Amino acid sequence: MNVGSYCQEVSETIYFHSLLGLGTANEVILPMKFSIIIPTLNEQKTIASCLFPLQPLRDNCEIIIVDATDGQPVVPAALADKIISSEKGRARQMNLGASHASGDMLIFLHADTHLPKHVLQLIEQHINYKQWGRFDIQLSGDHFMLKVIAWMMNLRSRLTGIATGDQVIFVTKEAFAAAGQYPEIALMEDIALSKALNKISPPVCLSAKVTSSGRRWKRYGIYRTILLMWSLRLRYFFGADPQLLAALYSRGQFWKP
Repeated sequence: MNVGSYCQEVSETIYFHSLLGLGTANEVILPMKFSIIIPTLNEQKTIASCLFPLQPLRDNCEIIIVDATDGQPVVPAALADKIISSEKGRARQMNLGASHASGDMLIFLHADTHLPKHVLQLIEQHINYKQWGRFDIQLSGDHFMLKVIAWMMNLRSRLTGIATGDQVIFVTKEAFAAAGQYPEIALMEDIALSKALNKISPPVCLSAKVTSSGRRWKRYGIYRTILLMWSLRLRYFFGADPQLLAALYSRGQFWKP
């Protein structure tokens, strides 16, 4: 292809984008830039396995660790672009990470969760005119009920438009600010953010699966934890104090600790 033909093709492509509302004829459509924000607390055993698979993404994605571990950070500096110390509190940590992010799209990732292949391309291809979304989830472990739990989580999320942090919420930086960021509450911050974002746009529910640890479902017994989670959600819906709910969650208890 000669230079003249190439320039004509580029010009036609930009004009076509302008017709679709993707940019004006005088604008160049640049690739989306991403920021992955990972809140950590005493994740010495899991953080390396989380960060190593993310390294190939760093050409167009920054990795931000917001660590609330007492003492020295547990993250090797070479595996992240920014390591920020924070007070404890997942919502507080994620908001702090977002304030340091340079990406157009924020991806909030738990340290015990792994992203699917081609994650950035999947988001960029499917976000369209929506402002946020999440992935389907699968839980690691052999117990058959973990598959049932994951299936129920994915179905519930599609029906309600509510995402959990385990499903890896991604959101444009502008929409995150417009929604008021994560409310700094002790538990259910992902539910609260989802409700705020739904006022801006419905979520993109990607069928590609993130893989999250099934450890918390096994800690107090799978069936007990299912009932506990439903109990906590119901009480949050009726206005229970998130601080109390977080204390119950951390101890695997149904009533006041």
